[in-house]
Amino acid sequence: MSPLDSSEPVQESASVAVTGALLEQLAQQYGLQVTSQQAVILAAYLQRLQYWNQRLNLTRHDQPELFVSRDLLDSLRLVAHLPQGAKVLDVGSGGGVPGLIVAILRPDLTVSVCDSVGKKAAALQDIVSSLGLAVQVYGKRVQDVLPQQRIQIVTARAVGAIDKLLPWFDSIWAQGAEVLLIKGPRWQDELAEAQQSGTARGRRIERIASWHTAGRDGESVLLRIR
Repeated sequence: MSPLDSSEPVQESASVAVTGALLEQLAQQYGLQVTSQQAVILAAYLQRLQYWNQRLNLTRHDQPELFVSRDLLDSLRLVAHLPQGAKVLDVGSGGGVPGLIVAILRPDLTVSVCDSVGKKAAALQDIVSSLGLAVQVYGKRVQDVLPQQRIQIVTARAVGAIDKLLPWFDSIWAQGAEVLLIKGPRWQDELAEAQQSGTARGRRIERIASWHTAGRDGESVLLRIR
């Protein structure tokens, strides 16, 4: 299926037309590298996200510049740390960030996405089908998905505090899997809370990347948990 094919017409929520050329230009302005082919598929993704965002309020980042400067930036920082051919599960994907963007940027990966909210999972499935992505969508809690899968890497962004998330992944540590979390400026406070509560006991947590986001104070980080 072509990335621009869709079962329903896309309704754009802004006067700015979303095109691959526009996203490629914005990426260059922010010092990000995407190919022209990736930019076309990302534009089709953003169009479909706008369609669903009018119905489910999935994200505040459905306009091109905000999408590039926040979601694409975070996803590119993440994919730089994903090994070739890895099996990846993105948790709490919502509108598809970072899971679907990762799948677009790195077709060598086996990507699945998970959201326990049925309407969000249905939107994810529609976007996946519209773009022709080889991505499995789970409309379940991650705690119910992980014991049935052999996942190498779990990813998450803006899903919850570290203290809340760690117990979800109890079933994967013995498999040698790891968790990559994209966190904002409060990550050190969250880590301290997890250590105080005991949920981080026995886990190795390290910051493996950090970056600044335009228009935001502090830094975003990528945490690896094993």
